[in-house]
Amino acid sequence: MVNITTDRDTKEIGRGTTLGNLRLRNVETNEVILIPTPTGDPNDPLNWSKAYRTYLALLVSFAMFLCNFLAAGPTVAIVDITKDLYGPPGPAFTSEIAKVAYFFTTTALLQGTGNLIWMPLLIKYGRRPVYIVSFACYTGVAAWCGGATSYGSELAGRIMLGFFAGAGECIGPVTISDIFFLHERGTFMAIYTAALSAGVSGGIILSGLITIHLSWRYIYWVAVAMIGASTFLVFLTMPETAFVRSSASMATEGVLSPTVLEDGKESEHQKVTTVESPLTTSSTFSGQNQPPKETYLRSLNLVHGKYTDESLVRMFFRPIVLLILPPVLWATLVMAVTIGFLVAISSNFATAFSNRYGFLPYQSGLCFISGLVGTMISIFFGGRVSDMVADFFTKRNGGIREPEMRLPAMTIGLFAAPLGLLLYGVGINNKLHWIVPTLGLGFVSFAVAQATNVSLTYIVDAYRPISGETIVTQLAFKSCFGFLLSFYTNPWVNESGYSHAFGAMAGISAAVQILWIPLFFLGKQIRRQTIDWKVMTFVGWSPDREVGE
Repeated sequence: MVNITTDRDTKEIGRGTTLGNLRLRNVETNEVILIPTPTGDPNDPLNWSKAYRTYLALLVSFAMFLCNFLAAGPTVAIVDITKDLYGPPGPAFTSEIAKVAYFFTTTALLQGTGNLIWMPLLIKYGRRPVYIVSFACYTGVAAWCGGATSYGSELAGRIMLGFFAGAGECIGPVTISDIFFLHERGTFMAIYTAALSAGVSGGIILSGLITIHLSWRYIYWVAVAMIGASTFLVFLTMPETAFVRSSASMATEGVLSPTVLEDGKESEHQKVTTVESPLTTSSTFSGQNQPPKETYLRSLNLVHGKYTDESLVRMFFRPIVLLILPPVLWATLVMAVTIGFLVAISSNFATAFSNRYGFLPYQSGLCFISGLVGTMISIFFGGRVSDMVADFFTKRNGGIREPEMRLPAMTIGLFAAPLGLLLYGVGINNKLHWIVPTLGLGFVSFAVAQATNVSLTYIVDAYRPISGETIVTQLAFKSCFGFLLSFYTNPWVNESGYSHAFGAMAGISAAVQILWIPLFFLGKQIRRQTIDWKVMTFVGWSPDREVGE
């Protein structure tokens, strides 16, 4: 068990924006300091039991799995869907398949860009109403897509499906940040990113198996049952996790120029209590002043109030402007190229395995078992290893944590992603044994969850008050990149060949990920200087967004 404490520098708690520059270990005892500092309010999510918070993280991750289940799953039945909507194959069959492909590309686009709408709502009105409304609508739209009988109806349904399913992508990491401490965050964020990646692999595998003996429409019926069950569990067992912390009142208006804690420079500490469980917390309430614990029936309310005074318009535009910050831009590119190149494989694998190995759709889908295995392995290397690396450098820095301290864990994904892309491209191009490109799928899926989690958690740690908007920046750009790539992958492969096309992708992936090295050394300085840029006055956050880290 990790020894933890709430003994925290009182000056640090009150200094407002930290940009991730925090003392995570006690100067004298080397105990891990609980950040954010939990309050004495029984309704504070950080006071909930570790078991319950873990359950919520797993429930959120299952919901995230379902978000991508229908985004990618039905692609294995694209030929059957085309026949169903257009009739038996004819001279225009190839162009008809291309039109049906819009079902999946538009879904992917709306999954990311739709979060520009969802994120301001969940920040202002809480996570619970967005969870319930989006997933209830997702259930209904999935049923619509399963029963659509015309191209126009199916396309409209898929567009709406992307919009409602995409909400889960941005709620997940925000919820995890709400209910876990800084030193726990990497592991549970890894479960979230693994669930998103597993949704692609698992959706393709299960959809392929369903279509062996049943119509492609049953993919949607199965999904409706799972999404509906998830919505039911969210309604009954997931309370609101947004919580306004008292430290926000200590912050000052506008964009805050962060003060910096340096190793060896100690300030006064106020001893609150030392604990061995997150259940024991610092208390700002006593006796009759302590707020009552919310009843279960009240926790079922859809809306629990407003959580910020910021305008929805400002929160809508903030993710767009944040792209100019170098750390955010880099993390966005990491997500775009890793997930984007997996999208490239997804849009190509059925044709590739059919032409090279004579695989049926379900057999091609089963090759994604390697992707599922790679994703599961990535939970440890993207989460636990990431936290261990960050803690190693924190100890060497005298207990002061910087967000960049987890970046060396990117080295694992730096090698895995290019290797996977090369195995897939060279394997298909040279007609090597089918296990070669299948292993490539596994390595790419591993890198998607591992590398993306490290870069995503890095940005959440660095810009915690506006972590939601930084996540939307990455998701929106990723979806646009994947949308464009889905159009150009097959022409690119046809012109250059599998080896050259996927070799180029491997080079691009390595070039983007290796930038963790200059960020590791210069990221702290870059963050402090860029936060004072004039344009940041437009996207500066209100004091009520501060959470004490």
